Amino acid sequence: MPNETPEKPRILIIEDDTTIAELERDFLEINGFETVRESDGVKGLERALSEKFALVLLDLMLPGLDGYAICRSIRDKINVPILMVTARGEEADKIRGLGLGADDYITKPFAPAELIARIKSHITRFKRITESARIEQTAQMSAGNLTINPAARRVFAGETELELANKEYELLFFMASNPEIVFSKEKLYDKIWGEERYGDINTVKEHINRLRKKIEKDPANPVHIQTVWGAGYRFCI
Repeated sequence: MPNETPEKPRILIIEDDTTIAELERDFLEINGFETVRESDGVKGLERALSEKFALVLLDLMLPGLDGYAICRSIRDKINVPILMVTARGEEADKIRGLGLGADDYITKPFAPAELIARIKSHITRFKRITESARIEQTAQMSAGNLTINPAARRVFAGETELELANKEYELLFFMASNPEIVFSKEKLYDKIWGEERYGDINTVKEHINRLRKKIEKDPANPVHIQTVWGAGYRFCI
């Protein structure tokens, strides 16, 4: 029986700059990915929701519909890694993208090797986590009024279900699975986002702040996710 050719991971590139899109396409295909490109925001969103992709590479400034609106719409309907690409350097833009559900961001101009490494890292982690969710029989965890159901990837505060982005859930689940242990920002980044040299460690702080706003009664005085000054963060039950 002949060996079947492994299916190539499909990447959706939503980018209106032809030069950048072609650069992304060429390096992705050289590295074993299949690519699909849309240059219009509306068409890009339609493609993202109607076909199966391993990751969405999403530009911020697009005709028709911007990257923020696309990211929000994708997150409302499907679960797929989103790597946001932006020419802007302002922290507010990056934080807004993460808040809408982007898994990570990369700023133009970027090194192609960095782009490939980060895409591979996010796809690998997404596969591992989704596979674990299918087979995991871990009992749900409780901390105060918080309940985490790992098998269903759902989090409740009392009777209210919390809407957490992918990385917010992963960060919360990891810390709650290791209560009272202090983790540095570097350690949390390595566990949740991948190889440290390819990312922005400030992502950890931004996600911690967003989690506190969602799970803490008083985010300014957190009970569960506590800061250990000079060392990192710990989760308290």
